[in-house]
Amino acid sequence: MKNQELNLLHVFSAIMTEGSITRAADRLGMTQPAVSNVVSRMRTAWKDPIFVKRGRQVEPTSYAQSLWDQIRNPLYELSNAVNSTQFTPSESRRKFRVAVTDLILEMVWQPLVSVLQQSAPGIDLHAVPFSPATAANHLREASVDFVIGFFEEHDHSLRSLWLFDTGYVLAMRNGHALSGQEVDLESFLSAQHLLATMSGEAHGVVDDTLHRRGLERRLAVTVNHFSAVPNLLRKSDLVATIPEVVTGDCEFCSGITITNLPIDLEPTSLYLAWHTRHDRDPGIIWIRSVIERVSKECWARAMAARGRDCGSLAGIESRANNRLSI
Repeated sequence: MKNQELNLLHVFSAIMTEGSITRAADRLGMTQPAVSNVVSRMRTAWKDPIFVKRGRQVEPTSYAQSLWDQIRNPLYELSNAVNSTQFTPSESRRKFRVAVTDLILEMVWQPLVSVLQQSAPGIDLHAVPFSPATAANHLREASVDFVIGFFEEHDHSLRSLWLFDTGYVLAMRNGHALSGQEVDLESFLSAQHLLATMSGEAHGVVDDTLHRRGLERRLAVTVNHFSAVPNLLRKSDLVATIPEVVTGDCEFCSGITITNLPIDLEPTSLYLAWHTRHDRDPGIIWIRSVIERVSKECWARAMAARGRDCGSLAGIESRANNRLSI
């Protein structure tokens, strides 16, 4: 291929990955007008509009999407082949995008950033919203490098690494009518429940278990950020089923009573997932190992901190056969 054609594809790949001319320019180390000029050359060379502006984003035409589907993996393979021995963490200026829930963000991001600032200060780490429904497509479309969370789609194009498991407990404010006692099933079902749902659907793992038994609870309030849960609990009569791993967080548990659930829930597994196109990318391999190590260390610290006296932690019983995750 001619050099100018490779340059067009290089810029095209950046725009498809970022979904924005501005972010693509930052990724490439170019000015926005320079990237826009390359887009004009694409339109002339490929006889198609290529991108259509939608607010601050750009969307590919059907031709551009078809082209991307054909060249995406070969471009990554070519890049990996050329750069396979050229990654030095302390000198790298790469940017990594990770789809992650706010719960994991609170738990892992600060220690992860600390590690990167010490060993790879030039690396940029960008978090983007995580949704189980869109996580796999984000990886396939190369809009993110990793996803961290509950991940069910394990096909030939995707890889995943188990990080840890978490069970669940029941949380409510101190002084709630159900606090200080073992909550029975009838009381649990009649309570006003709070659900944190990334997808926006008023349905969670508790509801799956209840429906199999022909039961139903009242979901009085839903939120799309887990960080909103503790304050809502403290200032209401709501109850929430939460991952047990967060009960090691004193800030979260301040003013909160934790007790056992009256139903058995299967632990949920947390995975780190990526696309197979990155299997030989030394930068991806390196930061993947860092994320794995930091995540497992954070989980171990959180589980060790359960039940310490930093709030009202009532009745947490550790079940040896019920390892916990997020």
